[in-house]
Amino acid sequence: MAEPKVCVSLEGITVDEMIDEANRANIAGADYIEVRFDKLYLIKPEPTFTENEDGEKISKMPPETEWTVKDFKDVDIEKSISALKEAIPVPVIFTVRPVREGGFFAGNEQERLEVLSKAIESEVSFVDLELSIDEKDRKKLHSDASNAGCKVIASYHDSNSTPSADEIIEIVRSNYDKGDIMKFCSSVSNHQDSLQIIEAAHSLSSDDEPHSLMGLGNGGDWVRLHAPILGQSLVYATMLNHFRLSDRGLINVRDLRDAWALLEY
Repeated sequence: MAEPKVCVSLEGITVDEMIDEANRANIAGADYIEVRFDKLYLIKPEPTFTENEDGEKISKMPPETEWTVKDFKDVDIEKSISALKEAIPVPVIFTVRPVREGGFFAGNEQERLEVLSKAIESEVSFVDLELSIDEKDRKKLHSDASNAGCKVIASYHDSNSTPSADEIIEIVRSNYDKGDIMKFCSSVSNHQDSLQIIEAAHSLSSDDEPHSLMGLGNGGDWVRLHAPILGQSLVYATMLNHFRLSDRGLINVRDLRDAWALLEY
């Protein structure tokens, strides 16, 4: 069976942090790097400290959804793209996730599309174009990407719930023509949701068109772990190594590679 490609999605919120993390991910076995350009607009807050029963101080960081966001003009787009392009040693998937799909981009939609256009002009390897983008604008970006030799991730995100397996299958198959790889990601609230994604992935495993399915939440990593036998073309991993990372549906890139070796995939 063909082993899926592994993409490490960067957590850094500055260009320097992203470059450092990308280089470490390359050593850890990443085939691709996802630059979440929208995270450059985040401002990291100071942690709060509490004491446990033993009197030990414990630091706690609020979730990213509660962090302050910079103004759109505070990020030098051209300079940032140029620095990332020059320093990252592996192919990049360039993503500017909007707030409506769980991202942190500070500007309006037109400004976001302009950032995506600049990334395409830089001849980035992949660009992530959400299916929720206005059809006319998306077709223009897709055409520009094709002309620039930039492949397209056609992404669908549902941050509220997970559709049924049949609905997931329909979403994926009806949008194969929207990009070079069709990506589906939904919020998982229970194991039944995770099983819906597994069932859909199993049904889609014989399709020739490249696709990638995943969930965010406990059990959302099941498809990632068994991606080689489920026909996944691309698996998203992380450099994070927190305790109970699987509760978020995420998996560390080294742990993913080790799991595949252990399962003899």
